[in-house]
Amino acid sequence: MTQPRRIYSIDVFRGMTIALMILVNNPGSWGHVYGPLLHAKWHGCTLTDLVFPFFLFIVGASMRFAFVKWHYFPSKEFYKHIFWRSFSIFMAGILLSSFPFIRQDWDWSSFRIMGVLQRIALAYGFSALLIIRYDFIKLIQILAGILISYWGLLWIFGSGDPYSLETNLPRQLDIFLIGEKHLWGGFGVKFDPEGLLSTLPSIGTVIIGYLMGGMLHTTKNYTDCSKRMSIFGLALVGLGWIWGFVFPINKALWTSSYVLFTGGIGILVLAGLTYLIDINNWKKPFWVFEVFGTNSIFLFVMSGLWTKTIIRIKMTFQGETVSAYSYFYKSIFVPFAGDLNGSLLFALTHVAGFWLILYWMYRKNIHIKL
Repeated sequence: MTQPRRIYSIDVFRGMTIALMILVNNPGSWGHVYGPLLHAKWHGCTLTDLVFPFFLFIVGASMRFAFVKWHYFPSKEFYKHIFWRSFSIFMAGILLSSFPFIRQDWDWSSFRIMGVLQRIALAYGFSALLIIRYDFIKLIQILAGILISYWGLLWIFGSGDPYSLETNLPRQLDIFLIGEKHLWGGFGVKFDPEGLLSTLPSIGTVIIGYLMGGMLHTTKNYTDCSKRMSIFGLALVGLGWIWGFVFPINKALWTSSYVLFTGGIGILVLAGLTYLIDINNWKKPFWVFEVFGTNSIFLFVMSGLWTKTIIRIKMTFQGETVSAYSYFYKSIFVPFAGDLNGSLLFALTHVAGFWLILYWMYRKNIHIKL
């Protein structure tokens, strides 16, 4: 098989996204977080709302290079590879939700089935099936079809306000197919932001990434490629913003306007990194993010297991029983930096700690792939 080459700017972009993910997922206290490090309450887009679409965008961009070894041909071996990789990522998400595996209070009737890794698995798998069969022009047509169809489905079949938390079609469909008890309850009602129907437009995010990866893969002039990506990125940001007036930008629903808006920002970031790294050869300043870009799925699982573990460990702080997570925040970071900045410092400490683990793996050339 032909071995794929790597594009440093894509590796750095992945690392920056992973670092931001660790930062926003691990505040010392959710009651003390700077606004950009929180998700939008419903409609809108914050810095935090860029993490997930950026990761899927990078998945798509990387697929362009990874599929070189399959010669972009839909062989039996290719389909087996895609199935098992999708299955392993999906099951990693299930196992992460199940942790710790030995518990006395399990209620499988309310176990959440979907999640971040499950969406990555489905978006990756279905995107791969499209990408291996169709050329760029056809993929653009498929992308447009997905986004317009999703808008039509929500607008026509949603009851009341089709884009509200309670009455949107993705929620209704998930309740029907999965069951209300198996959905996430973080919004105050049962609704899963990684549900089944809203996975459809997330495939569009992967396709946008793949198209940009294709531009990088086929270009003979990185300067020209960076300029063209910047134009496409600005166009998508503008189109998504305008579309948002009638189909609101919303991460939880993964609306079509959100796909274009965040995809456009992702293109602009990749164009900027291409200019700095591939054109001006500024590799050393971004080396820290290259380390973060290795073992990304493994890091997601490891960080989730770590957080779940220290939350379950009980300690005593000022006569009160608290989790180890809360204990470290209150006993070390709050006295040093206060509630808000201490919460941020707690998160930054996690970023640094996980980087050290990945750096050790990087030096030992350890790569754990799912």
